[in-house]
Amino acid sequence: MGKYTRGCCGWLIVALIAALVATAAMFAIMKRKPGGRHIKPLPVPGPPGAIDSKYGDALGVALQFFQVQKAGKLENNQIPWRGDSALTDGKEAGLDLSKGMYDAGDHMKFTFPMAFTATVLSWSVLEYGDQMSAAKQLDPALDALKWITDFLIAAHPSDNVLYIQVGDPDLDHNCWERPETMTEKRPLTQINKKSPGSDVAAEAAAAMAAASMVFKSRDTTYSDVLLQHAQKLFTFADTYRGLSSESYPKLQDFYNSTSYVDELLWAASWLYHATGDQTYLSYVTVQNGKTYADWGRPTWFSWDDKNPGTQVLLSRLNFFGSKQISNAENEGLKSYRDTAEAVICGLIPDSPQATASRTGGGLVWISGWNSLQHATNAAFLAVVYSDYMLSTRTAAVQCSGKYYSPTDIRNFAASQANYILGDNPMKLSYLVGYGSSYPQQVHHRGASIPADAKTGCKGFQYLHSSDPNPNVAVGALVGGPFQNDTFVDSRDNAVQTESSTYNSGTLVGLLSGLVTTSSVVQSFT
Repeated sequence: MGKYTRGCCGWLIVALIAALVATAAMFAIMKRKPGGRHIKPLPVPGPPGAIDSKYGDALGVALQFFQVQKAGKLENNQIPWRGDSALTDGKEAGLDLSKGMYDAGDHMKFTFPMAFTATVLSWSVLEYGDQMSAAKQLDPALDALKWITDFLIAAHPSDNVLYIQVGDPDLDHNCWERPETMTEKRPLTQINKKSPGSDVAAEAAAAMAAASMVFKSRDTTYSDVLLQHAQKLFTFADTYRGLSSESYPKLQDFYNSTSYVDELLWAASWLYHATGDQTYLSYVTVQNGKTYADWGRPTWFSWDDKNPGTQVLLSRLNFFGSKQISNAENEGLKSYRDTAEAVICGLIPDSPQATASRTGGGLVWISGWNSLQHATNAAFLAVVYSDYMLSTRTAAVQCSGKYYSPTDIRNFAASQANYILGDNPMKLSYLVGYGSSYPQQVHHRGASIPADAKTGCKGFQYLHSSDPNPNVAVGALVGGPFQNDTFVDSRDNAVQTESSTYNSGTLVGLLSGLVTTSSVVQSFT
């Protein structure tokens, strides 16, 4: 009997040990598994590590599209089929508005999306400049940014005047020609006290405030000029309120902003980062947060809706903290961060709050026109937010009782980038010039017409041709797939094949965030 008891006890001990081992294994799995509750904080990354060649190569390609889109007298031109264009833009007002970038496949200069491009490009450099530098792509990013901010400075000749458009969309879209040979009139459109445009003025303020921090250590004088313009533009936008598309109804067919309060919050947020002036922080938290910020209601980041970007940007202050911030301001910042987390929870595929708006191939898909816009923008915000978490050793976000680590969030961002670069049902890279298979008929005037062709305004045979473009619009991110993951590579199919400069801004940020891993700075200044 005693022998039996000892044997039984031995087996009991073995069983207990096995149970403990199994429990420990399950606990370890829960730490790693998306949605597992017990997630251990990851170590803070150090300086940029090894470069992921896939994302590094894609970043180098993506940045070339800014060279493709440049207007004005080109410097160190690397695009053989591009030349000087729009050299007299602004002349009728005694201004030099020759610089800036064409917004898409046409030759219009719309200040609204152009300024948004500059804001997100600046944000990308501020967060990931060290990673861009490690990938040897920082200089092209700075060059592209300055080409836009030079235009914005020129477009703001006095405190309450901003030129928001160069060219006539109707005239422009009735022509199919190279920008180097265009001869149609290029009228100017301005906002002012009587014809306000708070949306555009505030976006330009955001762009110049963000860029002022980028150039602060490189050119103090230029940085100061940008910041002065930013502050004056914000005052103009906030004082003389109105939508640019109400002042100029024709804009409703192109960049019809649905609100301007999101741009006011976005601009004030950037101005707080650039100046440290508590007035701007109070503006976005205590004074206007509850009224304007749509706390608790996640939306999609775009050239039209800046709220998700503001929520993530202001989360940075909540993550890293500041002694100067009051309790009331901190409460507001917490509300921004809570909403940013709701945005993130909507993106992670297996989150209880995940959006169902995806293709079968896993791409976030919100609208048919320019479908890659929202996926790229969302993935950019995700990689930034995951790096805030990593840099502060924040273990997880909670999504309706499930927990997700920075790695889970980064994996979502990578999935969208990978889809764009060819990991999709079409096996097609939507980034022109990257990979072995990419769209050949980008809806882009300059790319579609041979450099020596004499078309005048009516080169529409090149629009309707079934031949590949004679010139490669390197770096163009085309509109993207339909919801069933299909894509029709036809120049006439502008919905899917037209590219836009503002998509490239967030794509550069996304790829810069993925190219390697490093901790982000606690402050931009």
